[in-house]
Amino acid sequence: MNSRRQFLAASASALMTSHAMGANPKAYPYTEFEQRIARKDFRGMTKDVLPTPCMVVDIDLFEKNLRTMASYAKSAPIQLRPHVKVHKSVDIAKRQMALGAIGITAATIAESELMSNAGIKGVLWTKQPASANNLLRAIALTRKDPTFMFVVDDHAVASNVEEAAAAAKVKARVAVSVYAGLTRQGIANGKPALELTQKVASSPHISFEGFMAYSGYASHTKGWTERRKKTQEDLAGVNETVALCKQAGLPVKIVSGGSTGTYNMDHEFGLTELECGSYVFMDSLYKHVGGKTNDEIYTDFDSSLSIITTVDSKHHSGQVTTDYGNKAMAQTTDIVKGKDWLQVDKQGAEYGLLRWKDGGNEIKVGDRVEIYCSNLDMSTNSYDRYYIAKGNDIVDVWPIMGRSGAAQR
Repeated sequence: MNSRRQFLAASASALMTSHAMGANPKAYPYTEFEQRIARKDFRGMTKDVLPTPCMVVDIDLFEKNLRTMASYAKSAPIQLRPHVKVHKSVDIAKRQMALGAIGITAATIAESELMSNAGIKGVLWTKQPASANNLLRAIALTRKDPTFMFVVDDHAVASNVEEAAAAAKVKARVAVSVYAGLTRQGIANGKPALELTQKVASSPHISFEGFMAYSGYASHTKGWTERRKKTQEDLAGVNETVALCKQAGLPVKIVSGGSTGTYNMDHEFGLTELECGSYVFMDSLYKHVGGKTNDEIYTDFDSSLSIITTVDSKHHSGQVTTDYGNKAMAQTTDIVKGKDWLQVDKQGAEYGLLRWKDGGNEIKVGDRVEIYCSNLDMSTNSYDRYYIAKGNDIVDVWPIMGRSGAAQR
C-alpha cells in the first residue's frame, strides 16, 4: 500500500507532466523553465506562468513600431542610427539594422563593445573617452572595428585620442559633440566648435566625421508645434557651426541627433541622421508629449512593452499589494494597462501598491496586472530578459545585455 507521501509525490509528478500544461499555469513544468528557454522550447508557455515582475513585449506592436520608423526615415529622407540605451538588446538592434538602420547609437563603451562584438557595424558612442579606461577601450574597439565612432567636446580629450590612436597605429573616427540646448555636454557653437573641429580634422590619426547635436529638452516638449519650435531654436547654433566648418573647407559627413519626440521634424533643421530609441517600446511619459495629429496622446508609436506584476496581498480598503516595488523600478507615473482607474504606487524594495477610489473588488490575490513603465532607460536596466508575446503565448525570450554592473567593467 502506498503511503500518503508517495501518493502526493505521484500526484505532483502527474501534474507537472500533464498534457494540459498551458491551459492551467499550475500544470506547467516549472522545473524545466530555464532549460526550455535555453533550448527555445516555448510550448505551453503563456503570460500566466511567467515569474513576476517581468518585462513582456507584444511582438506585433513592437514590429509595427520598427516598421513605422524605418518607413519614415526612408521617405524623409534621413538616416536612422537608433539608440540602444533604451532596449539594451542585440536581438532588437539586429532587427533595426535589417530594416535599414546604418548603425546604432550607444551610451556607454560597454554597450558599444557589446553591439560591435555581436557583429553590428556603425556603432556611435555618444560620450567622449575622458578616462584612461574608456580611452584605451575606445581605441581597442577602433582597431577591431574600423566602423566604430565616438565623440569629443574637449581639446584635451582630442589630444589624448590622437596620442592613443598614434600609439596603436589606428585612425579613430570622431564626431564633435556640440551644444544643442542640453547642458550635459557639447562644446559651444560658432568659433569654439570650429576651433575644436579644426584640431580634430588636422590630427593625423583622427578622421573627422561630423557633429553630434542632441536636443534632449525638445524631445519631451509637450505639443508638436511647441516641440518643433524648441527643436528649431536648439539646432540653430548647430547649423551655424556646420556652415562655418564648410566655409573653412572642413567636410561634414554627418549631423547626428534627434529623438522619438522630434523624429518627424529633425530633418527640416539640419540633422542627417536620427538617434531615436524610445519608439521601439514607448514609455508612459513619452506617450503624453502629444503628436502631430494629437496634442494629448502620442499615437505615432504603440506601447509594446509592459511589466507584469502579481497581486500578493489584499487586506485594506482601496488597495492591493503587488511584487512590483522599488527594485523593479515602480513609479507613480506608471500606467496600468486597460485599467485606468488604478494608480501605481510604491510600498518598499520588493513591494508595490495599486490604489483606487472606485471599483477594485474584482481584483483578487494572485491576479496578474500589466503596467506601462514611465522611463524605459531605467526600467530595462533592472531586468535581464524580455519575454516576447504573441497574444497570450510566449514565443521567444531576448536577453537584456548592455546593462550596468558587470557589463560596465
